[in-house]
Amino acid sequence: MTAQIEAKESQNVEWKESWRDEYLKWICGFANAKGGTIYIGVNDQGEVLGVKNGKRLLEDIPSKIQMSLGIVCDVDLHTEDGKDYLQITVLPSSFPVSYRGEFHYRSGSTRRQLTGLALADFVMRRAGASWEDTVVERATIADVDQESIKIFRREARRRKRMTEEELAVSDVELLEKLGVLEDGHLTRAGVLLFTDKHYLAQTATYTKVGMFGERRSDLLYQDDFEGSLIVTAAKIVDTIYLKYLRGKVSYEGVVRVETYPFEYEAVREGIYNALIHNVYMTGTPIQIRIDEHTMEISNSCILPEGWNAESMMSPHKSMPYNPTIAKVFYRMGYIENWGRGIQKIVAACDELGAPRPEYQVLGYGITLILHALESAVIRDNIGTGSASVNSLNEANEANADAECDADSYALERKIIDLLAQDGSMRQARLANTLGVSRATLQRAMKRLTDARAIKRIGNRRTGTWIVLGTAEDLGQNSGKQQ
Repeated sequence: MTAQIEAKESQNVEWKESWRDEYLKWICGFANAKGGTIYIGVNDQGEVLGVKNGKRLLEDIPSKIQMSLGIVCDVDLHTEDGKDYLQITVLPSSFPVSYRGEFHYRSGSTRRQLTGLALADFVMRRAGASWEDTVVERATIADVDQESIKIFRREARRRKRMTEEELAVSDVELLEKLGVLEDGHLTRAGVLLFTDKHYLAQTATYTKVGMFGERRSDLLYQDDFEGSLIVTAAKIVDTIYLKYLRGKVSYEGVVRVETYPFEYEAVREGIYNALIHNVYMTGTPIQIRIDEHTMEISNSCILPEGWNAESMMSPHKSMPYNPTIAKVFYRMGYIENWGRGIQKIVAACDELGAPRPEYQVLGYGITLILHALESAVIRDNIGTGSASVNSLNEANEANADAECDADSYALERKIIDLLAQDGSMRQARLANTLGVSRATLQRAMKRLTDARAIKRIGNRRTGTWIVLGTAEDLGQNSGKQQ
């Protein structure tokens, strides 16, 4: 009976019937990953076939490993039923290991050669660094955009992700706590998050949105978003719903409800995921492609080991490619930190009744494909552009003698202020906060929705309000209207 070894071929174990110098690539791959063991003289069934000249190989292989890879491995000679076989034990290396200038990596039960983006990322992380946390010497606190700081403080306070004590510090202290400022200089993550000078960290780190016609080559119009990630995150989503999409209108009582072909929560989560996981060092913009039937959100990516398009749709732990950027988004309440982003996208599509989303991975790019709810698609003049808050002023002027007075304008401004802070507020809570009756609130909100000052996205239970104008916009004209 042929002897068998106890070890099983797996992610960290490889069986080879005889020694070949090309197996130095496998040793390189093990050293660059989590280590492993190679048995020489063992077939794919784990049966010991034996090797010739075992003692000579016991001397040659360690020498070849050291000369070719620059590392030392234990090579042991074993005997089973009179047959010699070798055990090569490879420990994980703390530095990148190459074989003749090639970097190999053990992933699952396969070996792959690292090149390009994956190689740059591997070398950087093995050296204990990351692209986002590298300090940019020419970026200082003076480059920080105050609007970004203001939005961060407001959202972190509103979502209770930071305490008042934690927020009651200077901008310098706050950015240092967030890990994006070191010795007065911003990291690359700090530049992306809190400045509109992305060129200080990398070129082409913006997001572009395009509306396409029936043919994929027919670009109808587009927008580029080049500000800080904090400023542009919500702006991208709002612009898509105000300019690129139209919803079918229905009424629930006096509340105007617009049902869009793409669920708001799914789109927002997909865009925020792209911003967080994008490999910014590629200098490739995030792209959002929209047509009647699909919305495709694409970004550069390096997936965690063992991940693919299929496994991403299953429950998994949170493993953001840019942990610092993810932490700031979490503090603002934009994301959770449990790896539930994809599940939330799926659930939102299910809630709308639209087909489930898909992921496509091609090279170092990943695309989230959202499919439209066809019954909500409006095919006449899709994407006609955004509404202006000026339409509110015109509507108020036209109806001033009928129902608008100073008190109504003040109430409308308060409603807008509250919804700007929390678009998910329900009418009961709004009425209670403002100290007015439910009926009074509903009349004011109908005036605002009819005038296109606020807009409802989604249904009554899971939807949210978008503010098209600010209280200041309304206040500039209140005197004239009164």
